[in-house]
Amino acid sequence: MGNTFDSYFNKHKIVEHYNYTKDRLEKDDDPSLSSGSVAIIVLCCFIILENLLVLMSVWRNKKFHSAMFIFIGNLAFSDLLAGSAFIANVVLSGPATFHLTPLLWFVREGTAFATLAASVFSLLAIAIERHVAITKVKVYSSDKNCRMVLLIGACWVISAAIGGLPILGWNCIHDLDKCSTVLPFYSKHYVVFVVTIFTAILFSIVVLYVRIYRIVRSSHAEMAGSQTIALLRTVTFVLGAFIICWLPAFIILSIDASCARKSCPILFQSKYFFAFATLNSAINPLIYTLRSKDMRKEFLRVLCCWGVMGQGKPSERCMIPLRSSSSLERCTQKQDNPTAPFMKKEHSTFV
Repeated sequence: MGNTFDSYFNKHKIVEHYNYTKDRLEKDDDPSLSSGSVAIIVLCCFIILENLLVLMSVWRNKKFHSAMFIFIGNLAFSDLLAGSAFIANVVLSGPATFHLTPLLWFVREGTAFATLAASVFSLLAIAIERHVAITKVKVYSSDKNCRMVLLIGACWVISAAIGGLPILGWNCIHDLDKCSTVLPFYSKHYVVFVVTIFTAILFSIVVLYVRIYRIVRSSHAEMAGSQTIALLRTVTFVLGAFIICWLPAFIILSIDASCARKSCPILFQSKYFFAFATLNSAINPLIYTLRSKDMRKEFLRVLCCWGVMGQGKPSERCMIPLRSSSSLERCTQKQDNPTAPFMKKEHSTFV
């Protein structure tokens, strides 16, 4: 145990593991970021702002305080953290890697894995909530709050556990032959475990959605209505986007687990596959905006209020959570007439 603890703070371990698993070391004294890294950081900043907008919209509008939108907010929060974690990963990669201790390296990669796990488990939580809601006589039973807390709490506890397993001991810090090529301190067995878990969860989500669609389409589920179908389509688009963006990265990790050392050159290009996967966190808010009229209106209002405050004209109404969605025109009217009444409440509509 003492040797393991000391290894976590031994910077020479970084060079040893990268020398063993990589074709060449990218050890360079130039601390500047490449143009590609800068582009990824800009994308991540956009991801953070997008998902912050989603969170603010869900918080401000009372119509978005249903279980479904709370889970969407949880997914947005995991995407926001994913953007933040990827910025840290980019800044601390390349030449900066060799200034890290193994402990910091585990923190760098563990946070990325934890946010990925949170996204996957958020999608599972949405699927479970939809299935429970559809199969019960009442759309939302009296225990919905307890269910939300349990699902969201479990999502983050399990995600943190998955991201923290390597730092707790499931690593190859003393066994180079078992090390991953893409992630030189991670055991190949851990990589296989993560890919298997995520694949099983995504398969379970697909099964749940197929069952939900069958129930909704049946004659016994007419009460669900067109809005439920539209909502299911929206979250299905979110699931599809996740699979498309992350499938190449999962394939790379699967190849990594089965490839002999330095025998698969494609593994040395893994950063491009993970950069593509990061796009998923930027796509989700766009899906909400394109699919939900109310969400579009709320986004516009929040952006309008940000613009007003940015011009030094803060409006008290901009800080008041809404009971109904609003439009850009109404926000503009409030700049000229702060006492203008709110428009009448609209029904949340997915298209």
